[in-house]
Amino acid sequence: MSDDFNMSMRKFLKQVGVTSQQAIEAAMREAGETSGKTFEAKVVLTVDGLDLEHVVTGKIEGA
Repeated sequence: MSDDFNMSMRKFLKQVGVTSQQAIEAAMREAGETSGKTFEAKVVLTVDGLDLEHVVTGKIEGA
């Protein structure tokens, strides 16, 4: 893969990570008391023009 591809991929993934963390933190603050709770999380990645659907699931522990 080309350097331009790698750089654009890394830039996109960094944006996904940073903005996702900000959204989750805001939702947790808005939810109020979350200690002791576990939240099921899911991310679905699709790319227009490619036959791609990638699903990542996990758990987020309340603070």
